[in-house]
Amino acid sequence: MTSQGASIQRTLTILLLVFVLAPASVFHHTAAKAQQTDPRIAKVENGISGAIQVRDRIVDFFTIQDRMAHYNVPGVSVAVLDGGRIAWAKGYGVKDIQTGEPVTSETLFQAASISKPVAATAALRLVEEGLLELEASINGYLVGWQLPENRFTRLEPVTLKHLLTHTGGLTVHGFPGYALDAELASTVEVLDGSGPANTGAIRVDTVPGSIWRYSGGGYTIMQKLLEDVTGKPFPEILREKVLDPAGMELSSYELPLPPERAAFAASSHLSDGSPGDGKWHLYPEMAAAGLWTNPSELAKLAMDLQASFHGESGRILSPEMTRRMFTPVLGGYGLGFGIRGEGEEARFSHGGSNYGFRAQFLAFMEGGRGVFIMTNGDRGSALAQEISLAVAREYGWPVPDYQEVILANIPAETLEEIAGTYRMDADEVDLRQDAEEVVVRVEVVGDHLRVEVVGYQTFELHPTAEDWFIDLADGGRVRVDRNDEGAVEAIQILNGPRAVRKEG
Repeated sequence: MTSQGASIQRTLTILLLVFVLAPASVFHHTAAKAQQTDPRIAKVENGISGAIQVRDRIVDFFTIQDRMAHYNVPGVSVAVLDGGRIAWAKGYGVKDIQTGEPVTSETLFQAASISKPVAATAALRLVEEGLLELEASINGYLVGWQLPENRFTRLEPVTLKHLLTHTGGLTVHGFPGYALDAELASTVEVLDGSGPANTGAIRVDTVPGSIWRYSGGGYTIMQKLLEDVTGKPFPEILREKVLDPAGMELSSYELPLPPERAAFAASSHLSDGSPGDGKWHLYPEMAAAGLWTNPSELAKLAMDLQASFHGESGRILSPEMTRRMFTPVLGGYGLGFGIRGEGEEARFSHGGSNYGFRAQFLAFMEGGRGVFIMTNGDRGSALAQEISLAVAREYGWPVPDYQEVILANIPAETLEEIAGTYRMDADEVDLRQDAEEVVVRVEVVGDHLRVEVVGYQTFELHPTAEDWFIDLADGGRVRVDRNDEGAVEAIQILNGPRAVRKEG
């Protein structure tokens, strides 16, 4: 080789080493700089409107920062997938109001129930590897603990398919988590509602396959199932089968979160924007609620599943299994995801709600599109819905725009009849682990009601009929129940818990 050739070779080698060894921050800085020139981002950021709009009122548009302040959400992270690539990813606000450290696209949030479809993906991979069958009794695989048989399971045994689709007739909707200094329940203690477990025993109380009923309890059984058939800890299984193949390098189901990842983590915040109890709660129910991740890494998983769905060589599931995953069974739910729409509107999605965290995953089966939003505030669900609608409007996605409602004029004396103090059983709402009941206070504010779920959140209810109300933030509906004499005895959250009026 000539001296000139050697010099060129050395230069190329140095450039290669610089590229390979340069810190990720260099490339994130480059990507951030490119994003600053993308006008679509600014249109989304300045085009946020309420997901629920009142007929005959002008639609107001706000900035993301406006709505973060409105909902008392300190931090938000967004990733947008378009044309099969991550079009942009950006953080807003702070990870923790006490430290003021900014949210970036790498910041980790608790995914809450988005943990479920990610865990379901691992279960389906084990099915493809021959370690599990979708429609065989789970008791044939479980070791050291069995789902108790009863008159319902004797008619129809519970299968993995039942667990993944929430059709197993299983109890325990969700989990409140444990404070950082609390004693954690083991998986078996959670399953039996024993020891330090803060939820009831997970059992079958209706014929499996007969109804759809959301059950985090079913996913906790699935967690033990995966550990039993592989002989490995659950976080290791998910790392090997899903996270690493999808390129989700920062994501983790580890409990507790290792220090090197905890450094990236956001902290929990309550509905008034104040810090949660400790930085966050812990979830030994890992499959149901234990994933830490960020929107960019959720987008990577969505891209892999989208590619597989279209017959390309996905890194996790075969095209056949992915298509089966995206086939609804009951309640618009497939093998892990909610499935909605047809044709160009067909999409797979899931929401997440942990103590002090809210998240949303929405991806389309066609066009390589999707939006992924994670927040560190108890009122982040409504904010995430508004951001996702703004993204859909800007990118022309075929999803419904805001919902329009007509409000009713209800006499002040009728509203005053509803005002008062109510109670809900704590185990029905999964809000607190140290109380048997949750107190609900209702007061009249002008032409509507303000509801405070004490120690949790406050929201406004506007009348749509004499005994019907809507939360304009998230579309939640509430019905007032009266006795035979017409006196108010309870308020019923549609598809949710019932709050009974307290005497005196």
